[in-house]
Amino acid sequence: MKCPSCSHADTSVIDSRVTREGREIRRRRACDKCGARFTTYERPEERVVFVVKKDKRREPYDPEKLRAGLFKACQKLDITAEQIEQAVHRVTRKVFDLNMEEVKSSTVGKFVMEELYGLDEVAYIRFASVYLRFQDISEFTRHVEELRRKKNSEAAQRAKLKPIKPGPSDE
Repeated sequence: MKCPSCSHADTSVIDSRVTREGREIRRRRACDKCGARFTTYERPEERVVFVVKKDKRREPYDPEKLRAGLFKACQKLDITAEQIEQAVHRVTRKVFDLNMEEVKSSTVGKFVMEELYGLDEVAYIRFASVYLRFQDISEFTRHVEELRRKKNSEAAQRAKLKPIKPGPSDE
């Protein structure tokens, strides 16, 4: 790295430390020619992922917008801010793990639905009613019934998988 004082190409690293947030490395350097000392920071390149809306508009992925939507879906439910933060983190990680410059809004919505499905049925239905744009009450009711059947089926599967411990009369 060039020295900012004399533009000499060779510098030496004197000290390296990870910053408090753990998101970058702070390096103290010294110029091999003039001895000037300076600080550099190394951090991962910020990637921008664009969300492509149904009307083809593109906007940068915004975890704050996701957070606001999740808080609205979870309003007045027994869901902590920490649970919402974890959901935002997982959805954001899934979006960036796709390694794409553009992601359809339906993909982000699917990730959110998966998170809410495991978190709370009411929050899931609240989000689904906006995300899936139910046209009438029968469509809404049909979705609630599908959710109920799926939950019952999963509960039955879990019950089948639990090992049965022999009781005192079975020995």
